[in-house]
Amino acid sequence: MKILAINWRDIENPDAGGAEVHLHEILSHLVRWGYEATQISAAFPGCTPEKEIDGIRILRHGHWFDANFTIPQFARRHLSKNSYDIILEDINKVPFYMPLVTRTPVVPVVPHLFGTTVFRETNAVFGLYVWFWESFIPLVYRKSVFLVISPSTRDDLVSRGVPAERIKVILCGLDHQRYRNLDLERFERPTIVHLGRLRKYKSVEVAVRAMIRIRERIPEARLVIIGTGPHQAVLEREVQRLGLTEAVEFKGYMESEELVRYLNRTHLVMNPSPKEGWGLTVVEANACGVPVVASDRPGLRDSVMDGETGILVPYGDERAFAARAVEILEDRELHGRLREGALRRVRELTWERCASETKEFLESTLG
Repeated sequence: MKILAINWRDIENPDAGGAEVHLHEILSHLVRWGYEATQISAAFPGCTPEKEIDGIRILRHGHWFDANFTIPQFARRHLSKNSYDIILEDINKVPFYMPLVTRTPVVPVVPHLFGTTVFRETNAVFGLYVWFWESFIPLVYRKSVFLVISPSTRDDLVSRGVPAERIKVILCGLDHQRYRNLDLERFERPTIVHLGRLRKYKSVEVAVRAMIRIRERIPEARLVIIGTGPHQAVLEREVQRLGLTEAVEFKGYMESEELVRYLNRTHLVMNPSPKEGWGLTVVEANACGVPVVASDRPGLRDSVMDGETGILVPYGDERAFAARAVEILEDRELHGRLREGALRRVRELTWERCASETKEFLESTLG
């Protein structure tokens, strides 16, 4: 089978995240099993126009800000000279509407859609632009079968008018060689981590404000924010305004090996996001033996097994985040039970399983 994949970013893009990891893991496994895979993505500063990564031919064109216009046209020219059996279109930002470009079967791969959440991230004009492009998904992809990474994303598509029988849910995997339990001694100081890109819609402020109440019960507790993003300066000002400079630390980007060791010494991870496709950082923390307190919202309620690998609380409720964090930090038995549940649950989340199920799905779709 020859596969053409379309995504805004490839795995080497400095802004690559969970969606890029998901697509790359699937393609790299399929290549190892004898498939051919080419991916078209937006260019980025310092990149080469073409590169092979893990057997995947990467073609780069255009820019991130015009990719939904330039990449479909580039793909049209590419398809006029190359034939493929199937196209995987990763709808991770604004869709590319590939069914309007080609008659080759298109499988939309959907981590999650923004919906009204986009207005938490950007201004009303750009928010309406993204919302408008998403609104035509049921119409443009009316002949396609969707591949989604969580039941929450499936339910979102169904609410928009996509029939449930045209949606296949295949849970993400996890790099178990990288994210693993090292049985390291925890930090002496109770440490809570927020892990991920620092974007406005991620609602990291909720975790910051929760620290006020957490420190009323556990004065030595600290919040460590790992990751970078355009919202960092705003968060730093909020930390100063609340007088939490001694309690909140910005670590920036961490290389994977350093990150894994840091997570292994952490007591708790907090994720206050209003919406995720799956919540990859949650299961990465679980694989390192760290329980999670997260918003009871789409995606996170799929990746966090409430009461088993972590605890879900109402979105935006900093009091609830603080109360459950304190409960886990003070109750050693509860912490141990959640830790064991997390380690037990992640065993089933492998990329080989994810890719194998995707392979069967693609073959049945073509069949």
